[in-house]
Formats: sequence, structure tokens, C-alpha cells
Amino acid sequence: MMHDVTSSNCDHADSARGAGAQGVVGTGPRRFGSVQVVDYEATMATKLSIAKKIFSLEKDSVLTSSSFQNFFSENEDWLKPYAAFCFLRDFFETSDHSQWGRFSHYSKDKGITFTLFLCVQLEKLVSKDSVHYDIICFQYYIQFHLHLQLSEAATYARKKRVVLKGDLPIGVDRNSVDTWVYPNLFRMNTATGAPPDYFDKNGQNWGFPTYNWEEMSKDNYAWWRARLTQMAKYFTAYRIDHILGFFRIWELPEHAITGLAGKFRPSIPLSQEELEREGIWDFNRLSRPYIRQGILKDKFGASWTVIASIFLNEHEKHIYEFKEDCNTEKKIAYKLKSCTERSLWLENEDKVQRDLFDLLKNIVLIRDPEDAKSFYPRFNLEDTSSFEDLDDHSKNVLKRLYHDYYFQRQETLWRQNALKTLPVLLNSSDMLACGEDLGLIPSCVHPVMQELGLIGLRIQRMPSEPGLEFGIPSQYSYMTVCAPSCHDCSTMRAWWEEDEERRCRFYKGVVGSNEMPPSQCVPEVAKSILQQHFEAPSMWAIFPLQDLLALKEEYTTRPAVEEIINDPTNPKHYWRFRAHVTLESLLGDKELKLAIKDLVCSSGRSHPPVEGVEVQGSDHTTAVVPEKQQVCSGQGRISVTTQLNGVPQKEAPAVS
Repeated sequence: MMHDVTSSNCDHADSARGAGAQGVVGTGPRRFGSVQVVDYEATMATKLSIAKKIFSLEKDSVLTSSSFQNFFSENEDWLKPYAAFCFLRDFFETSDHSQWGRFSHYSKDKGITFTLFLCVQLEKLVSKDSVHYDIICFQYYIQFHLHLQLSEAATYARKKRVVLKGDLPIGVDRNSVDTWVYPNLFRMNTATGAPPDYFDKNGQNWGFPTYNWEEMSKDNYAWWRARLTQMAKYFTAYRIDHILGFFRIWELPEHAITGLAGKFRPSIPLSQEELEREGIWDFNRLSRPYIRQGILKDKFGASWTVIASIFLNEHEKHIYEFKEDCNTEKKIAYKLKSCTERSLWLENEDKVQRDLFDLLKNIVLIRDPEDAKSFYPRFNLEDTSSFEDLDDHSKNVLKRLYHDYYFQRQETLWRQNALKTLPVLLNSSDMLACGEDLGLIPSCVHPVMQELGLIGLRIQRMPSEPGLEFGIPSQYSYMTVCAPSCHDCSTMRAWWEEDEERRCRFYKGVVGSNEMPPSQCVPEVAKSILQQHFEAPSMWAIFPLQDLLALKEEYTTRPAVEEIINDPTNPKHYWRFRAHVTLESLLGDKELKLAIKDLVCSSGRSHPPVEGVEVQGSDHTTAVVPEKQQVCSGQGRISVTTQLNGVPQKEAPAVS
């Protein structure tokens, strides 16, 4: 919400103080108007500078106002620690609170000690007598105005019959105020991610710590309930990000960079006793990186001896292990950039790092760091040379146990875990809850979501039904949100253009044409895909702006890959997308608005329902299906009755 500071706040300030504040804003914000992507650093610096100037002008009147006093009293429990966190972050010039020395551990009971020139306890730091009180109050002031702006937007939306849908992220940043104030609620020696799936065949590592569910349960998940209570002040509905994480989470060690060598938490491991009964006994061989001289020669060619001398020890003839200073991914990455021999691989450093990471992950079992007699099968263990060199008996046993671990033995445990946590969230507010259920989905997920009345997400290219390459929108259940794309994947247009063979399969199997599809997602193609989603039985059909802009050719001049919002495989990826069309031009585009309105009304999704919709370029009226259920019987394909620029069109609707 920081992006509103210069608009709403400055408008309020100018109206209150007249010409006296006109010069505060100046021309600073205008210089960002021509930038194609959002420059967050420069934008935030400019807006915070403006906000501080306005704060210095109106702090006395705002901080003594009844509206601020009410806001402060209602939010004091989190406002004070947050303001202190921001102050310490800026003073130490890092949000990594582990680097704050004696202040790295916050305690609500004992307070913290803070040294600048004086020793000040937390309560003194945020008290009116503190020499730093203005800095603390500026954080209160920003949060107060963000609250006012979001409240105003929410009220306006409700008056216009628009639903605001909030987002509940699955994790929090490792260096956040939450992990500083409540470190006991997080497993700080771990990282959260996802196993290999549609998004990334190597898995994902998002970096933030996993939750300590056992500790959270002691106060009936008060931390979660507080988040939902706060969200309910502004939103009518919310999305539970990665709802699979409430069943089980993919947990990685904190020292990992990639996301492959993880395990599910909670999960029932393979015990040493269980493995021994099956004739599996050489646990060091299976759980340590399997590095043989032949593997090194294959990966590094003539450079293998240099790589081995720097990163490995030969502990037996032709058998190697990583040195202590490079036996994790983070250690390897650091050594690659810091060692004196770096010039030897500078031109292909990324490949050398990938190959070393592959060696590190060349294991079959992952030993539990908290219980040496518990093991977890490494994901896709059959792809490793460590597995390939095993005897047939061991291979067969491990394949069977692998399938049991990932697809059978956990289901009851994961169901029970979700039924402990999700009802707490749902009972914390009156908001409508939607669960993002994409990825490697356990069989217990959809029955639990149905039992709890949770709405699922359906993205056509990521079907939840086994055996399908593309989802069939006409067969989606009512308790779903359907969309052609989302922020975590390529846009509809980029997806269409990035894979020719897949595009042909979609054109034949979904659109129903044996013709060669156009290489670009032309407006006719965009309309046919969007129409399937508008007409789906799903409770909601939600469309990214980029997908709707594909309805008009003049808005498709920008390269499609530039319209992707997020790369979930890259935890350092910036959400820098900025629309290349101004809001003013879209509001004035009658043709685009009519095209979207036609899709909404003809699908029966308009509210209140309309008797008929004028179709552009014709003198007839489209009949509207009065009941949403009537569209459920349609087939997954779009019937081809006419051709426009070689693109099949949907069969003409009934007319009156």
C-alpha cells in the first residue's frame, strides 16, 4: 500500500494546509511515469521522503486526533514492536535481526536493551519521552494512513458492489518483525519450498522458515487468528496461498539454495528398523553424496582434478567426499566466489555450481538432522547415479518405499493436520476463503477442502484431474475459481507462444480444430479461451488484466514475456510488472469495455442479470442463461462453425 502515500496522503495534506504543502510533492513522482517496470527502490525512497516532509508538517495534529488515538489503541500490540523493529533495522542498516547483537532477540516480557548513546528499554524507546520518539511515530503515522487509504478503498468498492479479495501468504520473511517477536513460532533452521512440479522440475526454495505448528497450537493459533482478524477489516474474501502447506510443507535445511533435497513436514519417515527389515543397511552409503572418480570425469572433463582438489577429499581410492568448508549448497556458492582459484571457472561459474550441487544431491536417502535413525527418500531418487549403482534388490525395495512415503502412508496424518489448522482460520472471520491448491496434490486435499467448504483454484494448463494435459472449464465444480493464468505463471499470451507443439495439441484437443494454430495469441484465440472460463460453472472467474488486454490487438505489441508478474522458481525475483496501458486510455476504450461486457453478460455472470445484451456489430440480442447451472452441461470443446483469420469461433448463441 505504500504506493498510495503520494496520492491520497498528499491530497489530504494539500486540502488541509492549502498552498503551504504544495511544494512538498514537487515534480519527483512524475519522473517515474515513463519507466516500463516499477523501480521500487527509487519509488520508495521518493515517497518516503515526501511522507516524512508531510509528517513534519502535520504530526502534532494527526497524532493527537481522536481517529489516530482509536487506531493506535486498537493496534498497539503489533504497532509498538513493528515501529521498534523498523528503528533498529534502519539503525543497524540491515533487517537481519541476527546481526543486531544484544537486540537480536525480542522478549515481550523482559523487553530489549538498546544502545545508541544511552541504554534504553523497549518501552522507553517507544515512549513519548524517548529521544527517538519522532522516528517511532513516523512508523505509526505511515501505518495509520495506510489503514485510512485501504479502508476508504474497501468502502468505495463495497458501494460499487466490488469484492476486494485479500491474500494470506504461506510464509513470512526470515528477517521480519514476526520472526523477531515470535521466534518460537518458526523453525528458523529450515526453509520452505515446494517439491518438483509444474512450476519447476528441480523444486523450489522460497527461503522463509517453516512453522512450528506444535508451538502455535498451544494458544489455539493466536498468531493466525490475529492475521485473519486484521484482514477482515478490509476484505470480503481471501486467498490462502499454497493451501497444501496446511496439510504438509516441503521443508529444506536453512543452508540449502535449491529445492530438491527436502522432506515433507509433518510426515512419517522411513525408520532404520523398517529399512533393516527390508535388507537395507548401508545408511552412510545411501545418505551421503555418492561421488566416484568416473562421475567427476563425466561432469567436469579435464578440469575434474582441479575441482576435486579444491572442493573434495579422497577418503578412499577413487571415492570422494566434500570438504567441511563446502559441504552445503550455501558453502559451495560462497567458496566459488571467494576462493583464489576463481579465475579458473569464472566464465562458466553457473555450470560449475550446478554440477557441484548435483553431486551434493546425489543421494538416495535424507537422514533426519534431528533423529539419526529416521530417513526420507530423496525426491526422484531413481534419477541419481547413487540409485543406479545399487543392486536390484535394493532398487526394488527403495522404489516401493518411495511410492509409499510420497503417495500412501501420509494421507491420514496430512488430513488430520489440515483439520486442526484450517478450521481455525475459517472461524476467525466471515470472509470467503479460497485455497490455492496447485502443485503436487495429495489425494486427501480436495475431500478436506470440500468438507470445509473451501473454494479451489483451477488453471487450465495445470489440471488437477489425472491424465489430462489441459483442464476442461465446462467440467469444473461450482466451488472453484477458474482463470486462464495467474501471477505465478506466464500469461495466457506468453503461454500460447512459448511452445509450438503444446499449442497445436491445445488447438486440436480443446479448441477442436485440425488446422495449424496461429503462432501468436491473436484476439480471436484470446476470446475463445476467455469465453470458456466465463462460461465455466465455477463460482468465480478471475482474469489477469494482461489476459483481458489480449482481446484487442493494439494492446499486444509488448513482448508477452514482459507481462509475467512472478517467477516462483526464483525467490529473489522482483514483482516489477507495470501495465503498458494507462488507466485513462482503458476507461476511454469503448470497444474493449464492450467486448468484456459481452463476455460477462452472455455467460450469465452479470449481476444483476440483464434481459439481453446488445452484440457489437449486429442488430440482434444475445439470450442470457438465467441460471448458472444451465451452462454445466456443455462439452469441453468449442464448436467450430465459422472461420475468422483461420481461427475457429464458438457456435453462435441462441437469439431472440
